[in-house]
Amino acid sequence: MADANGVEAASAQGDVALTIYADMALVEDVRRIDLPKGISRQEFPDVSAQIRPETVTLSAPGAAVVEQNFDYDLLTPDKLLDKSVGQDVSVVRTTPDGQEVATRAHVLANNDGAVVQVGNRIEILRNMPGRVVYPGLPAGLRARPTLSVTLDAASAGTRAVGLRYLSGGFGWKADYVALFDESAGKLDVQGWITLNNTTGTGFPNARVMLVAGQPGSNAADDGDRYVRPPRRPMGNRMGTGGADGRETLGDFHVYPLAGRTTVANAQTKQVSFLNVAGVPARKVYQYRNGWQHSAEEGESVDTVLAFTSAKDGGLGDALPAGTMRVYMRDARGNPQFVGESPLPHTPMGSDLALKTGVAFDVKVQPTVEKREKITASEWERTAQWRITRNDAAPVTYTIEQHPTYWRTQMAWKVTNARAVPVEVDVIQDGLDDGWHDTRVSAESLPGRQLSLDSRVWHVTVPARGAVTLTAAIDTRY
Repeated sequence: MADANGVEAASAQGDVALTIYADMALVEDVRRIDLPKGISRQEFPDVSAQIRPETVTLSAPGAAVVEQNFDYDLLTPDKLLDKSVGQDVSVVRTTPDGQEVATRAHVLANNDGAVVQVGNRIEILRNMPGRVVYPGLPAGLRARPTLSVTLDAASAGTRAVGLRYLSGGFGWKADYVALFDESAGKLDVQGWITLNNTTGTGFPNARVMLVAGQPGSNAADDGDRYVRPPRRPMGNRMGTGGADGRETLGDFHVYPLAGRTTVANAQTKQVSFLNVAGVPARKVYQYRNGWQHSAEEGESVDTVLAFTSAKDGGLGDALPAGTMRVYMRDARGNPQFVGESPLPHTPMGSDLALKTGVAFDVKVQPTVEKREKITASEWERTAQWRITRNDAAPVTYTIEQHPTYWRTQMAWKVTNARAVPVEVDVIQDGLDDGWHDTRVSAESLPGRQLSLDSRVWHVTVPARGAVTLTAAIDTRY
C-alpha cells in the first residue's frame, strides 16, 4: 500500500545469503513485496551502510527497474541541524528554579556548532545546557541505510524480489591453534574461521559462505604495486594435491558455514572448520646470514615447525590464509604459547615451514675470515665469444676483459647449549649480484644450492658442543 507521497511501505530483510571475501561480501536478499500495477517506489531498509550502489542488481518478476537510489544520509543530531538550516526550531533551557523555557530560534548555519537568530540576537549553540526541539523530521533523513527503487510492474500482486550487491565492511581470516609434541613428533591443529562485520548493518539468520582467495579489484592504486614479501623459512613448498571434496568457485576455495547464523554489526564471530590430531611434525633450526655479515658473538637461530598439508601424513586439506599459533606442554602438562607465524593460502599437499620464534640455547657466529682478490686464471677455465656480422669482409677484433674476482673465506661457528644433539640449517644469502656465476670453491661440509642467491649447509652439533663450518665463495664483487 502506498502512502500520500506514493512511497510503498518499507520491507524488512528477507532470505539473506552472504558470500564473504577477504575484504568485502556479496549480499543476496530475497524479500516478498506486494507491488501495485504500474510505477511505484519501493524502499529497502537495512541494506549495508557500505553498499557499493553501482553493483546493485534487482530482479522482480513481471516488473522493470526504472530508477534506484541509495539514501545514506542517516539520522544524527548534526544531520538534524544541517537539514534545519533556514528553518525555525525551539531551544529549550532549564532555569535555576527548574522550569523549562522554550525560545523560538531561526537556524542560520551549522558549522562546528549551530548559529541561530533569537529575536535580534545571534547565538551559538555549542556545549551549552539545553536542547533543541524540532517541529518535525526533515525530508531525506533515514534512520537506517535505505535503497529506494522505482519499479514498473505489469500487474499487481505479491512476488519475491531479489536484491544483490557488493559491500565493504566485511572480512574474514583463518586462525589456527596448534599443539606440538616435540618428543612424539606430532601436531594437533584446530582451524577457526574469524569473520567480522563493520558495515553498520546486522544480518540475522543468514546463510554464510566464505571464499578463500582474492578476486580482482578496480580499487585505486595507492603506491608501488610490487612489495617484496618477507623472506620465509626454508622448507616451504606449494603442493599440487587437490582438496578432494572441498567446494570450489573458479580458482577459489569455498567454506560454507553449516546452518544459518546471525552476523551482527560490530561483531567478530569464530566458527570451527578444521580439527586434526597426530599430524607428523618436527622442529627445525635455521640461521640465515647476509652477504659479508660478521658478528662479534653468537646470534640465535630461528625455530621452525615443519609439517605437511598432504592428505596422507598431513593436515589433509587446503589451508586459507591466516595465523598459526603454536603451543607446547610444559613440565606440568599445561599448554604454553611458544610462537606464531603467518600462513599464506596453501594448497593441499604443500610442505610448510613456519617460524615460531628464536632459540635460546642454539646460536651461530658468522665471520668473514678473509677476503682477497684472485686472478682470472684462478677463476676462468674456458671462455667463448660469438661474433655475428653481416659484412663479408674479414675483420679482426680484439677482446679485452679486466674483471675483478674476489674470494671470501667464511666461517660459521654453531654452538649448542642443550643436553641433546641438534641439527641446524645454515643458509648463506647474497651470493648472486646479477652475474650468475658465483661458485663455492671449498667447503668443510657438502652444501646444497637453494637458488642462485642462497646455499644451505646441514650441520649436526653434539650436545653442549660446537661445530665450525667453513666455505670459500668466489664472486665478481
